[in-house]
Amino acid sequence: MGSGKVGRRAVLAGAALLAGRARAQEGRVRIGVLTDEAGPYASSGGAGSVAAARMAVQDFGGTVLGHPVEVIRADTQNKPDVAGSIAREWYDGGVDAITDLPVTPVAAAVQQVARDKLRTVLITGAAVTEFTSKTCAPVSSHWADDTHALAAGTAKVLTEGSGKTWYFVTVNFSFGEALQAEAARVIEAAGGKVLGGTKFPIGNTDFSSQLVQAQTSGARVIGLASVGGDQVNLLKQAAEFGMQTGGPQTLAGFLVYLTDIHALGLDVAQGLRFPTSFYWDQNPAARAFGQRFMAERKAMPTQNQANVYAATTHFLRAVAQAGTRDALAVGRAMRAMPVGYFGADATMRADGRVLRDLTLYRVKAPGESTGAWDYLAPVGSVTAGEAFLAINPACA
Repeated sequence: MGSGKVGRRAVLAGAALLAGRARAQEGRVRIGVLTDEAGPYASSGGAGSVAAARMAVQDFGGTVLGHPVEVIRADTQNKPDVAGSIAREWYDGGVDAITDLPVTPVAAAVQQVARDKLRTVLITGAAVTEFTSKTCAPVSSHWADDTHALAAGTAKVLTEGSGKTWYFVTVNFSFGEALQAEAARVIEAAGGKVLGGTKFPIGNTDFSSQLVQAQTSGARVIGLASVGGDQVNLLKQAAEFGMQTGGPQTLAGFLVYLTDIHALGLDVAQGLRFPTSFYWDQNPAARAFGQRFMAERKAMPTQNQANVYAATTHFLRAVAQAGTRDALAVGRAMRAMPVGYFGADATMRADGRVLRDLTLYRVKAPGESTGAWDYLAPVGSVTAGEAFLAINPACA
């Protein structure tokens, strides 16, 4: 009998301990980094995005509203059904915000879950304009340079210079098609002309046909409407075709990550033009962040990873400002507060669009670089007002 009482006491004590742990866990503010852990976007996001979120939490002090802040992670496998399932499980389990989300279908799936459940989503990876122009939500914000901004950042500056004629090499899925369409509108509005284009499937390995067509088009600028591993392979083969700096044609990218340039090397990537709102060496604040990130990851941050840091910081500031974790209240606070973006002016519109200027960069030749990760030289800029679409009145 006595041993039974002891056993019951142990069970009750264990239950009480578990309950206490559960209550403590419920008190945590949790931020989920939903990213590509091992696929083509692992270097631009992946473990680096997780590190950026944790850096933001640490810099914020590790707590908000008296609760510890925890960063969790998962791999989308670049599949929207997988990402949507994880998002539902996370939100139902008390996760307060989800960030990163490379690839348009993945981000769209998670944004829909966030809309349905009224939970915060911070899109820092995927780039289509629809996240604010069509599927806006008071709990959603878009931090990546979107397809219109990327098009304006490259096409406007080059077309207003000597790049009056364009030919596109485009990945055959929604992101590439949207990017080419946006760029064509900007080119024509600036007085340029699109001479044609060719497409390739995701995961393509042989770009010889597309590159021959681009070379023989007579266009001054070859627009590469692609991203990730496809774009890296495309640029490698373009170098084999002699389509580098100094030739009659300029290669222009749109969504290019610093890790892409690092993987290619300056011998291959030199002369490529592309826009971004973040480069680690653009100003003292970005440089300081870049050097801290380098110490942590042994690589400089990509724009996506920088966006994760900025978005996580802004979310935590908004929670503190709102005095609650309620996503609608936090969303209102995020839109009302100035955005800290590495020393650059930035704001968040009512539709969740983060606005800031973009710079068009040229990849340096090997002899111009002064050291590791010194890869880019500015050649032009586009203001936030020129870069981003006007707000959809339905989202205002």
